[in-house]
Amino acid sequence: MGINATPQRSAAAPSAQISILGSTGSIGKSTLEVIALHPQYQVFALTANKNVAIMLEQCQRFSPRYAVMVDEQAAEELRKSLKAYGLETEVLAGAQSLVEIASHPDTDTIMAAIVGSAGLPSTLAAVKHSKKVLLANKEALVMAGDLFIGALAASDAVLLPIDSEHNAVFQCLPPETRFAGGDICSQGVRRVVLTASGGPFREAPLSALEEVTPDQACKHPNWSMGRKISVDSATMMNKGLEVIEACYLFGVGAQMVEVLIHPQSIVHSMVEYADGSVLAQMGSPDMRVPIAYSLAWPNRIASGAAYLDLTKQSALEFFAPDLERFPCLRLGIEAAKMGGTAPTILNAANEVAVESFLQGKSRFTAIPAIIAGVLEQMTCRKADTLDIIREADRSARELARQISDRL
Repeated sequence: MGINATPQRSAAAPSAQISILGSTGSIGKSTLEVIALHPQYQVFALTANKNVAIMLEQCQRFSPRYAVMVDEQAAEELRKSLKAYGLETEVLAGAQSLVEIASHPDTDTIMAAIVGSAGLPSTLAAVKHSKKVLLANKEALVMAGDLFIGALAASDAVLLPIDSEHNAVFQCLPPETRFAGGDICSQGVRRVVLTASGGPFREAPLSALEEVTPDQACKHPNWSMGRKISVDSATMMNKGLEVIEACYLFGVGAQMVEVLIHPQSIVHSMVEYADGSVLAQMGSPDMRVPIAYSLAWPNRIASGAAYLDLTKQSALEFFAPDLERFPCLRLGIEAAKMGGTAPTILNAANEVAVESFLQGKSRFTAIPAIIAGVLEQMTCRKADTLDIIREADRSARELARQISDRL
């Protein structure tokens, strides 16, 4: 079933029709919490993979025009449930429906919050159709940065980063250089500093990492996140991916991006200028803050998050990351320097390695070993087309599974 794409805008139509790609995940739920505080925002569409229970609750509360379930069986179950409750939300099924929602003329703003490579086609479609894109799916830039930024330059899309680190950098840059393509070096920027909590194993003995369980890896000390992202935080691969993302978002080389461990997660990132000034964005470790900033940009609205009281905070600490403890961060930085398909290969291998760990098939310490093995065995090339990127992604996943099975 497809979407009727006939434009239905009118002078009386709401000015903010928001579609949330990945509404049942942590970012999607937080976005809906912010929207619930502000009646000027209306939910046009919600999408998920197969979590019918949460999607049904969201449809009951927000009455979206469309609900997309990628899983066909889940879509049919949702249709029956919505009908039983007398709700008029139209249910669409399949991955292509994500692209159709992201392209629909009646939606203004797209929250791109689908985790992993699955979110690339719909996020790219939103950019090509000149939407306001709130980018929580870092893999879209990691996998296809050159194509993504090229599509952005050729459209009237507005791209706002949702990752707390990149959102912080965005807020600390001069207004004329904030968007992809802006020359931040000409405005005196010396370096971009991304902060990282260090995750749950920042001080754990290295020998103990062999026996880490999925539940331990997913127990983040400061943030509430999905399991895949939580594991990425525990390995600090999330920061390696964020270095790549920062290079594309802000038009800088990897040598201009530094990572610092900041256990308190109060300073979300910093920008250092040539005159020695350092601008930092601070706030409670709550994703509703960058979500609210991006929804309302260039204005500001209440997020529902607790306000920061520095008198109640412990001392703010900063440390250089230990690359022996966090080899995934080193691999991410190396991929950023290599460019081409290296980030695509890195991301694909990481997704397979993390999935294997979460399923109990491999150890926590096997994650960087799998990724390194894939990067060593695959040849990087220019990421000129989506076909090249998809082939690199497919080949990297196949090789990662082979390596995982051997470990």
